[in-house]
Amino acid sequence: MPISAADAVGPAFEHAKKQLLRPFRMGQWVRLAFVGLLAGEAGSFRGCNFNYPLNTQHRASQQALLPGNWPANWPNHAAFFAGLLAAGFVIFVVGVIFTYISSVMRFILFDSIIYRECHIRRRWAARKPPGFRLFVWQILLALISFAAFLIVFGIPVAYAWTAGWFAHAREHVLELVLSGIVLFFLLLMFVAVMAVIHVMTKDFVVPQMALEDISALEGWRRLLVWLKADKGGYAGYIGMKIVLAIGAAIALGIVDIIALLVLLVPFGGVGIIAVLAGKAAGWSWNLYTITLAVVFGCIALAILIFVFSLIAVPVIVFFPAYSIHFFAQRYPPLAAALWPQPPAPSASG
Repeated sequence: MPISAADAVGPAFEHAKKQLLRPFRMGQWVRLAFVGLLAGEAGSFRGCNFNYPLNTQHRASQQALLPGNWPANWPNHAAFFAGLLAAGFVIFVVGVIFTYISSVMRFILFDSIIYRECHIRRRWAARKPPGFRLFVWQILLALISFAAFLIVFGIPVAYAWTAGWFAHAREHVLELVLSGIVLFFLLLMFVAVMAVIHVMTKDFVVPQMALEDISALEGWRRLLVWLKADKGGYAGYIGMKIVLAIGAAIALGIVDIIALLVLLVPFGGVGIIAVLAGKAAGWSWNLYTITLAVVFGCIALAILIFVFSLIAVPVIVFFPAYSIHFFAQRYPPLAAALWPQPPAPSASG
């Protein structure tokens, strides 16, 4: 009988302990942090919102932003929108590149757990073909999810807009409140479904792609058959993984806060020294000094993210090991890779 979700926790802990501590190798630890960060296993990224507050006392500046006044200020508006388009294009390109790198790194992380050795350059060329197939799957899934989002949420919002609910909000309070509640729960369901698809893909489809050189679609076709045959086992896995993820997030959050407080001392000291030195030299805030501050801020942020990734290495190893030990007894090729049999003794003449 295949191992249960709860029973897979112990072997995964033992796997992580052996790989990271028996013996401890700093080089392996750093490489695993790097791979886990790029594979998306170390955590999630947070975006920043840049708001431009408007003061009701500055009527002139507000009037200048109205469409009727655009012709006189069109060069400024053109440059502004051109900058927005350029920034959006750069973000899109960087996102696509990162998705490809993340897809390949997902297979390198899988190999690192299976063989208990992390080799990035050695595995990169070998894992580019399945990584590209995973990349195509992720792009198609993103497009489908975006289209589904537009259909599920865009149509009701467009209907409310054309029906005048927003223009006469006081007359349609009940409709807006009930629609908002329904859309909120639909959004939660949508996010939950996409999260389950993501987890199932990286935990159960990626091993098939890595070991049998198949597409993500074929891996999902097989997985759906296995899900129907073992609903309780896979449902228990998702539930156990949620519990483990909450526990890991709490533990890592505490350690991350401590690390952040420790790092604030040298980072803050360097920042204060730089500001005082700049004032002594007669520097003022201009394009060059702001650019320099942004560059140093990005460097500090990159160092901080990598430090957090180093702290998360036990989690980076444990969760893939957990999925592998759970799935191995349900997928024979994975069991053969995880527990290779010794070669049969040769027959003596």
